[in-house]
Amino acid sequence: MMYQLYQAQQDLMAPFRQFARGTGAVLRQFDTGRPETFALRQFTAVLELMGTAAVTHERPPFGFTTVRVGNEDVAVTEEVATATPFGRLLHFRKAVDIPQPKVLVVAPISGHFATLLRGTVQVLLPENDVYITDWINARDVPLSAGRFGLDEFVDHVIAFQEAIGPGGHVLAVCQPAVPVLAAVALMSEDRNPATPHSMTLMAGPIDTRILPTKVNALAQEHPIDWFEKNMIHTVPWRLQGGGRKVYPGVLQLSAFMSMNMNRHVTAHLEQFRNLVGGDSQLADAHRRFYDEYLAVMDLPAEFFLETVKSVFQDHDLAVGRMTHRGRPVRPETIRRTRLLTVEGERDDICAIGQTAAALDLCSNLPHTMKRNHLQIGAGHYGVFSGRRWANEVYPLVREIIAEA
Repeated sequence: MMYQLYQAQQDLMAPFRQFARGTGAVLRQFDTGRPETFALRQFTAVLELMGTAAVTHERPPFGFTTVRVGNEDVAVTEEVATATPFGRLLHFRKAVDIPQPKVLVVAPISGHFATLLRGTVQVLLPENDVYITDWINARDVPLSAGRFGLDEFVDHVIAFQEAIGPGGHVLAVCQPAVPVLAAVALMSEDRNPATPHSMTLMAGPIDTRILPTKVNALAQEHPIDWFEKNMIHTVPWRLQGGGRKVYPGVLQLSAFMSMNMNRHVTAHLEQFRNLVGGDSQLADAHRRFYDEYLAVMDLPAEFFLETVKSVFQDHDLAVGRMTHRGRPVRPETIRRTRLLTVEGERDDICAIGQTAAALDLCSNLPHTMKRNHLQIGAGHYGVFSGRRWANEVYPLVREIIAEA
C-alpha cells in the first residue's frame, strides 16, 4: 500500500513540477539583473527549487563523449557488451590502438544507479579499458524474469568477468565487495581462465563486526522478519515490474538524507542564494549533484533481505559460512589474484578494518600480493570519488594493476 500511495503522490505532483520548471524558464528571460527585477529573480529561484527537488527513477547519463589519452582527446562510446533482465555490462569503448588493462567496476545495488560512480570511471578511463555493472531498476524488471538475490549477484559478476575475458581486473565499490570476493574465490577454485588478475575492494562490508557503524547497528537491532515487514513493498501493477517485491530506493534515500538532514537543508538554502546571486557555476554544481542523488532505483526484495541477513547479521563470509548455490565460498583458494583493500579514515558507513578483513580471509595469497590503504581525511564517498580518489587512491589501484 505504501508504494501505491507514494506513486500516486509522484503522479499527482509531476504536472506541478513540470509547470514550475517551465514557468521558471520563461520568467528567467525577463530577468535583467537589475535591482528592479530582484523580486522576479527570487520567485524564479523558488520555482526552480520546487521543480527540481524531486525523486526520479531513471538512470542519468554517464555523459562521457571524449577522454584525454596521452596527448590527444579520443572518442568514448557506450556499448552494452552483454545483458540480463537485471543488469547490463556497459563498456566505455575508446578509439585507441594501444591495449589497456580491462577493468570491471562493480557498482552497488544500494538505491542509486551506477552513475553514482561517474567520478570513479572518469579517473579510470584514460589508462584503462573500463566496463561497469549497469544494474536495472527492480521496479522495471517483469516478474517473469525471476528472482535476484546474492547468488544471482555472484553469477552476474562471474558472467561479466567471463564476457570481458582473460587478463581482466575487478574493482568493487562498497556493498559488492562481499559478492565480488565470493565470485573471485569460486573462479579461483575452478581455475576459470577469466579469473581477474587483480581485485580492489573499496569501503566494503567484509566483516561488519569490526567497529560497527550506525548502519551495522540497525541491522543488528531487528530480526530479519522486521525488515521484511517494514522495508519490503510491492511495485504497483501499472509499472513494468508490477507485483515484484522490492526495497524501494526512496526509503534508502530517506535513510541517507536523515543522517545528514542539516547538510541537505543548508545546500538548498545555498542554492537559492546562488540562483538569486547569479552564481551559475555553483548552481550548476548543485544541480549535477542532486540530479544524481535524487535518482533512485529499487532493490529486489530477496537481494536486500539476503544481504542484511548474510552480510550484516550473520557475517557469513567473515566466519566461513558463506555458500553460493549450496557450495562453500572459500577465499583461501585465491592464490594468484592481487588484492588491494581501501578504507576511509572518516567513513561512517563502512568502518576502518571492515574491508581490510579480506586480507586475512585470503590466507593463501602471498603477503607480497596483498595490501591495505587507509585514506586519511576521506569519508565513505571520498574513497572512490573526488580529489583524494584521483590523486591518492587511484595511483595505488594503477600500481596493483600494473604489478598483476
